Amino acid sequence: MAANRDEYNIKETKPQLGERWPHGGVRGGGGWITSERLSSTYDLVEQTYYLYVRVGKAQNLPPNPVTGTCDPYVEVKLGNYKGKTQHFEKKTNPEWNQVFAFAKDKIQSSVLEVYVRDREMVAKDEYLGKVVFDLNEVPTRVPPDSPLAPQWYRLENRRGETKVRGEVMVAVWMGTQADEAFPEAWHSDASSVTGEGVFSVRSKVYVSPKLWYIRVNVIEAQDVEWDDKSQPSQVFVKAQLGNQMLKTKPCATGSTNPFWNEDLVFVAAEPFEEQLVIVVENKAKANKDEAVGRLSLPLGKFEKRLDHRPVHSQWYNLEKFGFGALEGEKRKINKFSTRIHLRVCLEGGYHVLDESTMYITDQRPTARELWKQPIGILELGVLSAQGLAQMKPNKSTDAYCVAKYGHKWVRTRTIVQTTSPKWNEQYIWEVYDPCTVVTLAVFDNCHLGGHGANQAARKDSRIGKVRIRLSTLETDKIYTQSYPLLTLQPAGLKKMGELQLAFRFTCLSLAHLLYLYSRPLLPKMHYIHPFTISQLDSLRFQAMNIVASRLGRAEPPLRKEVVEHMLDVDSHMWSMRRSKANFFRIVSLFSGVIGVSKWVGQVCEWKNPMTSVLVHVLLCILICYPELILPTTFLYMFLIGLWNFRARPRQPPHMDPKLSWAEAVHQDELDEEFDTFPTSKAEDVVRMRYDRLRSVAGRVQTVVGDLATQCERLMGLLSWRDPRATAIFVAFCLVAAVALYITPCKIVVMLAGFYWLRHPRFRSKMPSAPSNFFRRLPARADCML
Repeated sequence: MAANRDEYNIKETKPQLGERWPHGGVRGGGGWITSERLSSTYDLVEQTYYLYVRVGKAQNLPPNPVTGTCDPYVEVKLGNYKGKTQHFEKKTNPEWNQVFAFAKDKIQSSVLEVYVRDREMVAKDEYLGKVVFDLNEVPTRVPPDSPLAPQWYRLENRRGETKVRGEVMVAVWMGTQADEAFPEAWHSDASSVTGEGVFSVRSKVYVSPKLWYIRVNVIEAQDVEWDDKSQPSQVFVKAQLGNQMLKTKPCATGSTNPFWNEDLVFVAAEPFEEQLVIVVENKAKANKDEAVGRLSLPLGKFEKRLDHRPVHSQWYNLEKFGFGALEGEKRKINKFSTRIHLRVCLEGGYHVLDESTMYITDQRPTARELWKQPIGILELGVLSAQGLAQMKPNKSTDAYCVAKYGHKWVRTRTIVQTTSPKWNEQYIWEVYDPCTVVTLAVFDNCHLGGHGANQAARKDSRIGKVRIRLSTLETDKIYTQSYPLLTLQPAGLKKMGELQLAFRFTCLSLAHLLYLYSRPLLPKMHYIHPFTISQLDSLRFQAMNIVASRLGRAEPPLRKEVVEHMLDVDSHMWSMRRSKANFFRIVSLFSGVIGVSKWVGQVCEWKNPMTSVLVHVLLCILICYPELILPTTFLYMFLIGLWNFRARPRQPPHMDPKLSWAEAVHQDELDEEFDTFPTSKAEDVVRMRYDRLRSVAGRVQTVVGDLATQCERLMGLLSWRDPRATAIFVAFCLVAAVALYITPCKIVVMLAGFYWLRHPRFRSKMPSAPSNFFRRLPARADCML
C-alpha cells in the first residue's frame, strides 16, 4: 500500500528547459547562430529540433504525352519518412504552400529528396523530377527572425546528372517548436495517419463562444381568447430558445387579461443563431394544451444590460396559429389581436457558468466593458507523458493533451503509436483572478484514419486529468512536476501514466493581487439579483451543451466527450463514494475541535495536575484582565502561522485517492457510479441499491430528527408547552437575574470556571441537573405520524 501511495504522489522533475543552440549551427555546418544561449519565450519546454521543408509551388511542369495534362504532387523523402502534398488535376503551375516537419532525433539520412510526380489513375505515378538537399548545408532559423524566403530549384533527372523541364519553389531550414510553421506542419511522427485523420493530429487553440444570459420577464397579456368558454382558463406562456424551453405558472383567474410577472432565463451564444419563440397556451384539458398565439423575436434586437438598472418593456402582437401565408385574407377578418407584455434583455453583468464553481477557471462578466486589467500571466509547458496505458487493441496509444483556462482551450498535437509521447508545447494565458484553476486532461485519439458511421461514432478515451489552483503557486517560480494520471474505472482506481508539466505564474501587480482577496468571487450581479440553485444547475447544463456544440464544429473539432470531461458535466450525479468522501471531509474538519475537547476533558479530570493548575492560573489572569483575551488569541494564531511556515507545502496539491475514497471503494458502489441515468441495470440490482439508499437515508433522517428535537426543546423553555417545566425555568431566570445584578461578572465567571474544572473527586457519574431538566422538555416528535 505504501508503494501505491508513492505512485500517486507528485514527483519533482529536472528537464532541460529553454533553448540551447549548439555552437556553430546544426550538424556541424555553417549555421546562423553562434551564441550558446538565446532568450526566448519558449523557456518552459525542452528544445526539440525539426527539419522544416516548405513546398511552395511549381511551374512549367511537362504534361503527360498521352493525356496531354498533368496531375502533379510533391513527395518529400527523408530516410524512411515520406510526406506527400495534395495533387492537383490538370495543372502545370500548382501551388501547395505546405510545410513538412521531421524530428531531428529520428533523422537517419544526410540527404533530403523532394520529388515531383504526376499522378496516374492506373499505372505507376510518373516521375517528373527531383531536388536534393545536403542537410549539412541547411541553415538554422530562430524566431523572431523573418521566415526563410523560398527559392526556385530546377528539377533533375533520377540520377541527378542533368536538368529537366520544370521548377519547384522550396525552403528548407532547421528550427524548433517555436517556429511559426510548427502548428500547421505535417509531422513525421504522425506519418502513418491518413485521410481526414491528418487534421485531427495538429495542435490547435480554441476559444469558447461568448455566452449571454437572456432574461425574459413575462408581465401580462391582453385579449386572450380560447375555444371552450365553458371551462375556466389556465393561460400560461411557453418560451423556447433552441433546445431550451421554459414555462410560466398558469394564470387561473379566468380573465382575458392574465398577469404573471415571471422571469425566464436562457443561455445564448454569439453569434446568435436561434430566435426566441413565445407561445401563449391555455390548459384546456389535463393532457392537452390549446395554443392561442405565437411570436418569434431575433435576439439581436434586445437591449444589453450591464447592471441592475431596469430596461424598457414592450408590447408585442401575437400571430394566431393556423394563419399562414395562404390565409392572408382570413387574417384580415380578425380585428383584434392578442398582445403580450415582455421585458427582454441580454444580461452582460453576469458570468455565465459553464463549469463547476469548485474548479472555476474564469470569473469575468460577459460584457467586455466590465473587464478589469489582468493581474498576472500563466505560462504552461506540456512536456511529455510517461508509461501511458495501452488504449487500443494493438497495444498502442495515440495521445494528446487538452488544457483549459478562461475562454481559451489548447490542444496539443497527437503523438501516434507510443506510450511515452513528447509534446514540448508551451502556451500562455492572462490571469484575472488568482483563485482559479487550470485544468488539463490527456485523451487517446480515436479519429486518426478513415471516415464513415463507425468512425464518427467513436469517442476519444479518457486517460487522466490534472487540476492546478493558481492561488497555491508562488509567483515567478518555475514548477517542474510529474503528475500521476489517475482515473476511476468500473474495476477500481488505476494509474494511467504520468504527465510532465512545467508552469509559472507571473504576477504583474502584487498590490492588485492582494486586493482581489477582498473582492467577491463572481461579478456583483450574482449577488444583487442572484439565481436560485435549481436555476444555476439548469443554466450551467445548457451552457455546457452550447460550448460543446460550438467547439465540436471547429476544424479539427474539440469533441463533445472531451469538453464534457473538462467541464465536469457529471459532477452533480449521485455517488456513494463521493458521499462517503464528503462525510469524512467534514469529520476531518472537526478533528481539531475534537482534539481540543479531549484535552479540556483531560484538564478537567486532572490527568496532569501541573497542566490543570496552569489552566486555573490562566483562567484567573484572563478574568482579571479581559482586555487581553482577543490580543492573546490573535497572537497565538500568529505564532501558529509562523510555526507552520516551516512545514508549508512545497508543491501544489493534486488529486488524493485517499481523500476521494477511491482506494477502499466497494465494487458495487463503483458499478452504481458508472451506471447510466436513468439506470440500465437489472431489476434486482436496482432493488438492492434502493434498499441500501433507504438505509443510509434512514440514518440521515434519524440524525436530522434528533437535531430538530433538541432545537424544539430549546424553544419549549418559554412556550408553556410543559407548564411546570416553564414555571421552573422562569423562576430560575428571575433568581439568576437578581444574583447576577448583585454579584460582579468576574466573580461569576471565575466560580463557573472553577466549577467546570473541579477535581474528579467532586464529580458525579450521574448526569447533571440542567441536563436532566433539558432532556425532560417536550418536543414535537410525539405529534408526528
